Amino acid sequence: MDAIFRLFRLQTPDPQSCQNSSSKSSKAHSKQQHHHHYYIHTSSLHQQEQCQEECGVGRCHLYMDEEDFSSSSSSSKHHRHRPLSASASTTPTPTPLFNPNDLSLLRDLSLDFSPASSSSANASSAGGRLASHLLPECARAVAERNSQRVQQLMWMLNELSTPYGDVDQKLASYFLQGLFARLTSSGPRTLLSLSAASDHNCSFDSTRRTALRFQELSPWSSFGHVAANGAILESFLQSSSSSRTQRFHILDLSNTFCTQWPTLLEALATRSSDDTPHLSITTVVSSPSSSSSSAPSSSMQRVMKEIGQRMEKFARLMGVPFRFNVVNHPGNLLDLDLDRLDLREGGAAALAVNCVNTLHGVSPAGCRRDTLFAAFRRLQPRILTIVEEEAELDAAAGGEEDRDAFLKVFGESLRFFSAYYETLEESFPRTSNERLALERAAGRAVVDLVACPAAESTERRDTAAGWSRRMQAAGFEPAQFSDDVADDARALLRRYRKGWSMRVAEVAGRGAGIFLEWKEQPVVWASAWKP
Repeated sequence: MDAIFRLFRLQTPDPQSCQNSSSKSSKAHSKQQHHHHYYIHTSSLHQQEQCQEECGVGRCHLYMDEEDFSSSSSSSKHHRHRPLSASASTTPTPTPLFNPNDLSLLRDLSLDFSPASSSSANASSAGGRLASHLLPECARAVAERNSQRVQQLMWMLNELSTPYGDVDQKLASYFLQGLFARLTSSGPRTLLSLSAASDHNCSFDSTRRTALRFQELSPWSSFGHVAANGAILESFLQSSSSSRTQRFHILDLSNTFCTQWPTLLEALATRSSDDTPHLSITTVVSSPSSSSSSAPSSSMQRVMKEIGQRMEKFARLMGVPFRFNVVNHPGNLLDLDLDRLDLREGGAAALAVNCVNTLHGVSPAGCRRDTLFAAFRRLQPRILTIVEEEAELDAAAGGEEDRDAFLKVFGESLRFFSAYYETLEESFPRTSNERLALERAAGRAVVDLVACPAAESTERRDTAAGWSRRMQAAGFEPAQFSDDVADDARALLRRYRKGWSMRVAEVAGRGAGIFLEWKEQPVVWASAWKP
């Protein structure tokens, strides 16, 4: 590791020697100054840059009014990272890592290059395609601790990547950031800085604006909402008809910021033939940090307070008796005492547990997920809904020394986020603050997966087969979605651009949910379970 640090040592030019240098040396020095910031401490750079531009919280959605929040970003016109500070003219110049005229590295990669084009757009696209080939090679060099090849590949990726280019260039930018953080063992610090920058500008308005646009232009989140709401509503109505239960309670363990519930409230108001049942929702806001001592941020608590007020107002308009409760929980879900939440309301309420894009935040190490599912089983809910993104990123052994696990997670991360960024590219306008916020949220997930220890990661997704095995081992049985719910999901997809489709999942020969597919590649899995 000491050798790697020496490779990225910065060289500060002497002002007197620069002033007296020949014109030839000055040109060479000037040519080197456009290298990017990855050779500077990553966390300090992004803390400043992201604090100025970050807008919103990941993939979250609020559709409680009909305003159009489209916007444009002037910063998207830039194609390089801005200087770290106002004193950019004195920024140290990194030592050249390899001779640009030496193409032996490219020949080793066996890449096929098309003829050069005079068009800057074509040149940018070609650079992006090259970056997607270089990333796996760079990850392999990092895993093998091949310092010479690492410095060569990182130099090239640094020249080709930009968060404002095409899909491949954006992927190169964020994955390179993760690789550099891994090399310098600064992954957790980098992720903390990026999260703090995001939280700095987190507000209800920015969250709502990003959510509205994402839901308007892509079914990535709303697909799971429709499926989970359909299963919960049918379960509640069956409970009401069989046992005359008129009180329903939902334990919401998700990162949807309650965006799926307005449609459920409306459905309860219109589908119930007798008195409208009473609905209670308890939503748990966990700390985004893996540290159990970290409490949910103050800005997140402000957002949830605003959401609760709007939810209660919406329920009054729908004529649904409603109670909303927020539990601010430090640490991960395993530390949450479910028995103290009074979810049964004295035994009179039918219970549903809703888990949307939250289970992957529980580390797979040490059977922690199995422990959580066993706790759900003890609650005896009428229905448990799970929506997770489809990717095999749960390599629990992926530690600092585990080469094979790291390469597996890296390759699967590159495949999954390539699809995600492509859907954003196809759905959003090129100049969009909301799209930039979503891309940066995904960039933080990349740093988590590439640079942070697996035991501390909050991004370890699993496949439908993996989740289903765990659920069945915990004593749950899959509940097939009804034809009405499946039809609702298909009808939703017809609102969006071509490329989206739905497929019924078959796990171990049994129906276990539905897939949202992008160009026949499964990206989101929705399922329902009964104890």
